[in-house]
Amino acid sequence: MNAWIRFRERAWSGPVLALVAGLAAALAHPPFGLLPGLLGYALLLHLLDDANEAKPLRSAFWRGWLAGLAYFGLGTWWIGEAFLVDAANQGWMAPFAVAAMAAGLALFWGLAGLLYRLVRPASAWRVLAFAGTFAALEWTRGHVLTGFPWNLPGETWRAGSFPSQTAALVGAYGLTWITLAIAAAPAVWREGKGGQIAIGAAVAGLVALYAYGAVVQSRPLAKGPPTSVRIVQADIQQDAKWDATRFAQIVQAYVSLTAKPYAGKPADLVIWPEGALPAAIDDYLAQGTWVRHAILDSLKPGQTLLIGGYRYEGPIDKPTYYNSLIALRRTASDLQVVGVYDKHRLVPFGEYLPAEALLTRIGFKSLAHLGDGFATGPRPAPLRISPDLLVQPLICYESLFPGLARRNKDVRVLINVSNDAWFGVTSGPLQHLNLASYRAIESAKPILRATPTGVSAVIDARGRIVPGARLDLGQAGVIDAVIPGKGEVTPFDNFGDFAFLGLLLISAVASARPRAGKT
Repeated sequence: MNAWIRFRERAWSGPVLALVAGLAAALAHPPFGLLPGLLGYALLLHLLDDANEAKPLRSAFWRGWLAGLAYFGLGTWWIGEAFLVDAANQGWMAPFAVAAMAAGLALFWGLAGLLYRLVRPASAWRVLAFAGTFAALEWTRGHVLTGFPWNLPGETWRAGSFPSQTAALVGAYGLTWITLAIAAAPAVWREGKGGQIAIGAAVAGLVALYAYGAVVQSRPLAKGPPTSVRIVQADIQQDAKWDATRFAQIVQAYVSLTAKPYAGKPADLVIWPEGALPAAIDDYLAQGTWVRHAILDSLKPGQTLLIGGYRYEGPIDKPTYYNSLIALRRTASDLQVVGVYDKHRLVPFGEYLPAEALLTRIGFKSLAHLGDGFATGPRPAPLRISPDLLVQPLICYESLFPGLARRNKDVRVLINVSNDAWFGVTSGPLQHLNLASYRAIESAKPILRATPTGVSAVIDARGRIVPGARLDLGQAGVIDAVIPGKGEVTPFDNFGDFAFLGLLLISAVASARPRAGKT
């Protein structure tokens, strides 16, 4: 105890513990799954309450920012892999990009810490104020510059687990509020009766998360027509796509897997991932090209192929590019385009450049070797594949956004194609799998997920991977399955973030109680 007191008397103990708090919270996320790390939020709340009384607001911002720096540093370090694909031109940017990403995202936690310190009540009610301020800033993080809602605290729970099912009620942002309120409660355990009530409520909330999830998972899923699917993962590394001499080899890898003999009924729907072939869709699907003939020969009449890639339209000297998903049906002797989906949510600095005119003028665009970006597609709308199959595509990054594919009861399945090959054998693709699976829970619709190098999977309407329907990092092969059934229409699908707004209102009421000390 004396050693702890001496440690806390050090001026640097607060910043060090803030880093520990953020790191612990990050370790609670998959693929690490160390759920005791959620107590990092309790430590962070304690540190914000214990901020330097001479400059409490500055201290609270600094501690929140440091916690966020550790949290996002561990959660997004894998983005550095993308710069190593073209290491000669962009490799030098990897450490700067990772640091800038973590530091930038941490600003939201810094602002949350400052806001909490401004509004915190004097009693144990401050747990709710903490949950509200941080959940509100996480919502903001998910919307600024198209948003980057990676690893929301509410998505700490492994998708498909009992606690994750609450996302069907309140969405990932609402579950973020609940998770923060439960995890932060131990910070007020010394607050007498109020602290005891807070701890008891947190325990009851945790029990309720597991109990509700158990009840939901006991309900059967409503089966639709037995539509069979084949997901193709060719295990093509991103750097191979930069080698023009390997183009034919890449095409052959996909068509040979597509044509692989079936153990039973041939698939009605075949899915290739985002960026499957490193060329413009318009070019390789042009009439008379050998690639078009190779794809045609790999499919059976009546089959539909979903293929992700980029396309262009407009004048040849200044075309507009889209990141798209194309639906092709194999007729008796040709390929017929039956649908096109253009990506709506683009990745800032990856697929488009914010403030492009300014950054081009100051030379950033040429320094970073950034080309022209993609144009934004319309708000996500379903594709009609066949009379009994309506699907909702989500291309890569779009699968991070709660509510992006809501309110269409006729959609049977979500299609998530993603080019996770950019991030190699890192935690990034594994985290992306977990985050994308939350969209299944929120909508009670299954997901068919296709990536070039892993993780491809069939995910049911509860966010669980169907047994035997997964290809991991570095595996090549196919997944043959039948589209899983849907669940009942969820409250989140009907009402969106209204429940989350209600939880924020609770925090606002808690924050309106008598304030704690000076700020």
